[in-house]
Amino acid sequence: MINIPEIKVGIVAVSRDCFPESLSVNRRKALVEAYTKKYGSDDIYECPICIVESEIHMMQALEDLKKAGCQALCVYLGNFGPEISETLLAKHFDGPKMFCAAAEENIGVLSSSRGDAYCGMLNASYNLDIRGVKAYIPEEPVGTAEECADMIHDFLPIAKAVYALSNLKIISFGPRPTNFLACNAPIKPLYDLGVEIEENSELDLFEAFNKHAGDPRIPDVVKDMASELGEGNKKPEILHKLAQYELTLLDWIEEHKGYRKFVAIAGKCWPAFQTQFGFVPCYVNSRLTGRGIPVSCEVDIYGALSEFIGTVVSNDAVTLLDINNTVPEELYKNEIEGNAPYRLNETFMGFHCGNTPSGKLAFCEMKYQLIMARSLPEEVTQGTLEGDIAAGDITFFRLQSTADAKLRAYIAQGEVLPAATHSFGSIGIFAIPEMARFYRHVLIEKRFPHHGAVAFGHFGKTLYEVFKYLGLNTNEIGYNQPAGVRYPTENPFK
Repeated sequence: MINIPEIKVGIVAVSRDCFPESLSVNRRKALVEAYTKKYGSDDIYECPICIVESEIHMMQALEDLKKAGCQALCVYLGNFGPEISETLLAKHFDGPKMFCAAAEENIGVLSSSRGDAYCGMLNASYNLDIRGVKAYIPEEPVGTAEECADMIHDFLPIAKAVYALSNLKIISFGPRPTNFLACNAPIKPLYDLGVEIEENSELDLFEAFNKHAGDPRIPDVVKDMASELGEGNKKPEILHKLAQYELTLLDWIEEHKGYRKFVAIAGKCWPAFQTQFGFVPCYVNSRLTGRGIPVSCEVDIYGALSEFIGTVVSNDAVTLLDINNTVPEELYKNEIEGNAPYRLNETFMGFHCGNTPSGKLAFCEMKYQLIMARSLPEEVTQGTLEGDIAAGDITFFRLQSTADAKLRAYIAQGEVLPAATHSFGSIGIFAIPEMARFYRHVLIEKRFPHHGAVAFGHFGKTLYEVFKYLGLNTNEIGYNQPAGVRYPTENPFK
């Protein structure tokens, strides 16, 4: 995967000056040893300059972290900790940060070498709040060296996502298609997140595409596409144009990302795209997404943002799907009932025309876009990658701006079932516990659009922390409530 950051977390131990400094020194060493033993040493840096007891120490630690190339920070309370210096360290460190603290090791330390970090974390949290400093604090932030090592490892994908967003540019082409107001949202919250946005006309893209006619790299890309598709290469005549388009997008990224390290694309794909370009871009979108450069459909800017977050958190390809249609009762009874622990109303079909990477499909074929071909010549609708999405765990989620420029999100874990869809496009049968209630009281109630990002695996825990770190109030992060837990808007007498 490309377009994903590598993160190194600097571990800085802190100590209150009336506590033995050796407590923090030895506990930091034990923490680093535990992390290295379990996860290796590539992701962490042990700040050796000092134990931070004062503001001067804090400045020395900041300089050392900068020289070591650390993009994230772990403030480790080996004892009670200096609430001023440790929170100033977090304030002045330019990147994501976390706090955790040392538990007492045994009875022997209680007589004279007690660290009292359980108490110190309370003061650290209070001081972070009055300084307005965001930091990740684990669910149980005080633990043994091994437990704190696990906390830091859990922090890594959170830190990657936060760091990546502050270095992201989203490139869009054209306005949303007509009747797609749901994909339209204010862009100001992107700037609040630190994301840059470059909006272009599809005419700019069309001009760039035409300039790539005859590009000498096209034959190699065609060959690569044919190799990927294998026996599913049912439309070989369109691969040349698709290769030309892929090179256009890749060159555009290199020429337009500017000082940003990472890029996502919100692409135009209809209605005039087919008649002017002569194909649909779905397969190219899938190929870039499969490499780590998410490309959303229908100029869905927040869809691209969500896909990028999922890519970084999962370190894997994602997809963007419509929460599309119900599963017929006939199909449910024939292929799902008795084989999976879900009711009919906990299942649905997630679909898009052909944008899911081939590695996430159980089988795939290059075909034409059936919906568009109802009103256009079939030959200009070729370029979709069709197939059933492979069975396995998934997380359906989205980060979205409301019409009044407030951020909200949802997360729901579930799975793609190993049942044939009997349908077209990139499509799968999804199962999410209590889906019907989640659909009504989160997706509809909170006015989410029909597009959702899909990460392949269960990443709800990490995504929830990412959204909290980004500043979302927890009541703005929807999830599928378990049976027996009522949504605020759910009729208690139903």
